Amino acid sequence: MNGSSFRVTLTFTAYKDMDSAKNVFFTVVFLMYIACVVANVTLMLLIYLDTSLHKPMYIFLFCLIVNGLIGSTAVWPKVMVMLLTRVNTTSYADCLVQIFFTATYGVCTNTLLTVMAYDRLVSIFQPLQYHTIMTPQKVRQLLLAADLVPVLCIVGQVFLTSRIPLCKNTLHKILCDNLSVSGLSCGDSIQSRVTNMYAICLIIALLILPLLLVLLSYVKIIMFILKASGQARQKTFETCSPHIIVFVNFSLASLFSVTYNRVNRYLPSEVNIFLTFTYFLVPPLLHPIIYGIKNKEIRHSLSKIWKRAIWII
Repeated sequence: MNGSSFRVTLTFTAYKDMDSAKNVFFTVVFLMYIACVVANVTLMLLIYLDTSLHKPMYIFLFCLIVNGLIGSTAVWPKVMVMLLTRVNTTSYADCLVQIFFTATYGVCTNTLLTVMAYDRLVSIFQPLQYHTIMTPQKVRQLLLAADLVPVLCIVGQVFLTSRIPLCKNTLHKILCDNLSVSGLSCGDSIQSRVTNMYAICLIIALLILPLLLVLLSYVKIIMFILKASGQARQKTFETCSPHIIVFVNFSLASLFSVTYNRVNRYLPSEVNIFLTFTYFLVPPLLHPIIYGIKNKEIRHSLSKIWKRAIWII
């Protein structure tokens, strides 16, 4: 590893542009982050405690929630500390750790949503064989593919990034991301080219390909809905609507974030702050809310546990 780079201190310039609004920003971040943690932990406990929710769909949802907490926790506690202490610097090592967790959040959310789309596809087109297809072993294999493979790929990405020699130390953001750190390299070196090529391969394999698979799944589901009877159509829509809302929300947030990373030098820091919100806080906060509102089983389970708690009290 490049030892000299690890001694570099990186500076976030976006914090300087919000001096007068730091207290307001801290309050908003704190309240939304706490709401995010409470909502996600509540749904995780609900799935864990209610054995009727021990099904593939909710196991995947549980992993999606854990992943959302990892992503939001990798960003917002550090942001709040910087806002409180008025310190806008970080070590290069801490920056690489943040890159690992934020990249893992983005990629694993995408792959988990793909696995969840496959689960919905099987439940709609092969309902009688669903339990035969979605066995515990199959669920473990899907989770292994959705989580472990992306994590190993991200480890490779962070390792390559750590090898790039740095000649600059200023990031026009409030957090570290791989593209911004790669932009601090000393010119167009072989290491930076290899890192960029590896990143492009990851984007194609773990972001674009899963996105296309989900879209193809929903093309098939929409075609089924158009041909189905009224009752079957309503049941299919109720089954898929939470996933569709979550998928569209995260896909739009990802699109805006990727686009901004390519043109961030030409846009004000306020845009960066807004997009950081939409990518690292809004989706993890919305996941439990959307599934809690749209999913009958979760609503029933929550009502059942709530009544039991009141009865005990």
